Amino acid sequence: MEASQQASSSRRNTHIGDRLFDICNIIFMFVLVVVTLYPFVNTLAVALNDANDAVRGGIYLFPRMWTFDNFKYVFSEAAIVHAFFISVLRTVIGTVVTVFCSAMVAYTMSRQEYVLRKFVTVSFIFTMYFSGGLIPGYLLVRDLGMLGSFWVYIIPGMIGVFNLIIIRSFIEGLPDGIMEAARIDGANDFSMFMRIVLPLVVPVLATVALFSAVGQWNSWFDVFLYNSSNENLSTLQYELMKILQNTNTQTSQTAADIFASSANSGAATVTPTSIRSTMTIVVSLPIIMVYPFLQKYFVKGMTVGGVKG
Repeated sequence: MEASQQASSSRRNTHIGDRLFDICNIIFMFVLVVVTLYPFVNTLAVALNDANDAVRGGIYLFPRMWTFDNFKYVFSEAAIVHAFFISVLRTVIGTVVTVFCSAMVAYTMSRQEYVLRKFVTVSFIFTMYFSGGLIPGYLLVRDLGMLGSFWVYIIPGMIGVFNLIIIRSFIEGLPDGIMEAARIDGANDFSMFMRIVLPLVVPVLATVALFSAVGQWNSWFDVFLYNSSNENLSTLQYELMKILQNTNTQTSQTAADIFASSANSGAATVTPTSIRSTMTIVVSLPIIMVYPFLQKYFVKGMTVGGVKG
């Protein structure tokens, strides 16, 4: 009888402990979501609010005076529209090239018959911890004739070591029987890679594609370093950086004179704050819209590709 009562009391205490844990976990996650989303929601509210009214402050979650004039102004600028096109182009081309080349090298490094696989692996990993530095990298790009060209966005980052390791780990987890059967049927390495390996490693390729796309889309320092004098190759992130820099280094009135149209011309008035918020939303939305379509592959690729099967 006493044992039954003790077991019942123990189950009751466990049940209460589980409920307390769930409540604390829900509260923590709610606070985390609020802290994470609030800056973006607040920026969106400022971007959708009238610029002159936003100067007064007090905008938190919703605009006080709704308007799309800030977005109309941003997309009416030819430089920003062209920069958007360059950003999309470098993201698409850079992601495809990076994923394909990294997958090919990862497949080679995963083959047991490749006698130099350990040496090549160590050489790649060494570059993760030690690099030549900024100046040698710049001199190398200059000597290769890529200064002022679009390909400076693509070729230097063609293969990422971290991506390489993830893909290689995923490939090493594939059944060896599949490769042996294909080799018996007369398939060469390239045929096995294209027809067998690539379809089987789609989850990890989607993960690498997301990493690469985010990196290409958010990159602006390479534009500043190699193409700052070529406005035709400016990217959206670089244009945002220039706007933020102008906003921080100039007075509000001076920056407003630069970014705002004259009230006498009948054009909508904008301010540095409204332009900064609008540009932040513009450069963030594409990646936010792409992620939901890759989420299931991203989770699977990270859990399976990160641990050898």
